Amino acid sequence: MARLLVLRAAPYRHSSHLCAATFVLSPSQHRHFASFPSPPHFAARRILPSPLRVPIRAVESSPGLTKEEQEPSPAASEAQEQLAPAAPAFEVEELGWGTQLAVKLRMLMALPWQRVRKGSVLNMKLRGEISDELKTRFSSGLSLPQICENFVKAAYDPRISGIYLHIEPLRCGWAKVDEIRRHIVDFKKSGKFVVGYMPVCGEKEYYLACACGELYAPPSAYVALFGLTVGQTFLRGVLEKVGIEPEIQRIGKYKSAGDQLARKSMSNEVREMLATLLDNIYGNWLETISSTHGKKKEEIEGFINSGVYQVARLKEEGWITDLLYDDEVMTLLKERVGQKDKKSLRMVDYSKYSRVSKQTLGLQGGGEQIAIIRASGSITRTRSPLSAPGSGIIAEQLIEKIRTVRESEKYKAVILRIDSPGGDALASDLMWREIRLLANSKPVVASMSDVAASGGYYMAMAAPVIVAEKLTLTGSIGVVTGKFCLQKLYERIDFNKEILSKGRYAELNAADQRPLRPDEAELFEKSAQNAYALFRDKAAMSRSMSVDQMETVAQGRVWSGHDAFSRGLVDSVGGLSQALAIAKQKANIPKDKKIQLVEVSKPSPSLPEILSGIGGSLLGVDRAVKGVLQDMTALSGVQARMDGILFENLGDMSGENQLLLLVKDIMNYFD
Repeated sequence: MARLLVLRAAPYRHSSHLCAATFVLSPSQHRHFASFPSPPHFAARRILPSPLRVPIRAVESSPGLTKEEQEPSPAASEAQEQLAPAAPAFEVEELGWGTQLAVKLRMLMALPWQRVRKGSVLNMKLRGEISDELKTRFSSGLSLPQICENFVKAAYDPRISGIYLHIEPLRCGWAKVDEIRRHIVDFKKSGKFVVGYMPVCGEKEYYLACACGELYAPPSAYVALFGLTVGQTFLRGVLEKVGIEPEIQRIGKYKSAGDQLARKSMSNEVREMLATLLDNIYGNWLETISSTHGKKKEEIEGFINSGVYQVARLKEEGWITDLLYDDEVMTLLKERVGQKDKKSLRMVDYSKYSRVSKQTLGLQGGGEQIAIIRASGSITRTRSPLSAPGSGIIAEQLIEKIRTVRESEKYKAVILRIDSPGGDALASDLMWREIRLLANSKPVVASMSDVAASGGYYMAMAAPVIVAEKLTLTGSIGVVTGKFCLQKLYERIDFNKEILSKGRYAELNAADQRPLRPDEAELFEKSAQNAYALFRDKAAMSRSMSVDQMETVAQGRVWSGHDAFSRGLVDSVGGLSQALAIAKQKANIPKDKKIQLVEVSKPSPSLPEILSGIGGSLLGVDRAVKGVLQDMTALSGVQARMDGILFENLGDMSGENQLLLLVKDIMNYFD
């Protein structure tokens, strides 16, 4: 009986972003890996057979970018045809007396799960993974759109006195952290308080927490402000030990997908790319923290380089307000909100407050509607039997939503929100086509979250305008494809495989019991070169560049949103509010006119999802096992995805732990 060997590299962690695929090997199967992208563009209010790109250059106000950094490169400026205004600054508007009366009546008649006692404090615990998708009440985990909406609702809600924010270790990207941080800063403009509590302090947690008006930590808090690292793991040596020979074609000198299998160490080009990304992230961190504390970046860097592990030092240096336990902070908040009874602090948690509708608070938009389509996770063409509910981007489902929006006349514009490291290249191309058709009928703006690269960038390029956060990971225009030669493995386990074939290259993808012949290897390389040329040329067309210009920013290189902006791969730096401002402008909607943002991808709980959620809670189903089963069925054909590079805090050895587990599993396999 044939046994299946699953090689799982460091798992996909949204925390920092490029993710490792799960590679599945069986005696009769190999995998291909590759990358592609996409295009189009929209000319205002005209339906064209092929959308024209109208470059838009705008930067949402951000303390992490200097004025010089916000300017596009000279090459990008040459293509500039019009300038979109940055997203308007957030202001809490006073509701009219009629709206206020309506709000009071709605609150009196609110359903039980939407009722909030006056003088309550909104308590949100931010930790772990944060999805860019909306969640149902049966889904676990945090949702970025619901977190951000809670900040906006709480700013207007007369029942909410302030926010108590628990911040613990985060496993999301820097782009999501920037989006949340922006909402904290905006919320404070309402005059209400934001108090942070941080029992575990790393760079990412502090970056978010320091935006709060006050920040507390327990006297025993874990502190590890040592700096940032970027890591890449390599399996070539492990594969050799078990008799597996990867045959990889990597087109694009910076394309590191496949290096995990083909190399034992980091290439100079990849080292250069990762060093640049790390400089971007660390530089932005220093810039933001120094701006918050009113100090020079050199002072902040000196403090970090001294090795900060004692929470008392954070208080001494003014990095936090005071050292208090959770109950002491809540006692302080009781006094602040004027709660004089002996009961616990009146609080409403994230989950319950997420069910308070914007309509209850008089925040529902006006007549004009703009659709938002969310696309998060790895890309597959169809749903497999093992797919968990809400798992990744299913192309056939997203295409249905895109067509529905295209055929509807009620939507004046569309925001395509992407948070994806890529996946199936065919699926990416099919979605790209539908997005282009959508862009021919109405304005489309792509908004990038943590990562929109390879297949994710393929989708984004179908939109006339692309908006990215300054630390979004994007680009990765390159190709890697490969197969495995299992000859030595078969000899080791005494397994035999014979193939009869017709046609010179019939065994190219079928014969894994021998290495490629020279003529097969040549064809294999030509196929990869052709795939890269299609990718690069399509990218050049969509971004109004010559092929030579695109070649300088392609080569499989991953860029930060800020660097992608300066090189013309994206049009604007900012978050969802920036994308919305541009969408309104393109739809000829006055910037001060309220609109209704309609979540087309809003989930509705199905019976399988409910049962899955309950089963996962009661039975403790291992999510990693679900991921392996899903990837086993999804990873077929050419893959347009980013590889397994992890940005980590120093001391986070999860990548190495995964590798040790992998080696252990392989050794157990042959015991």
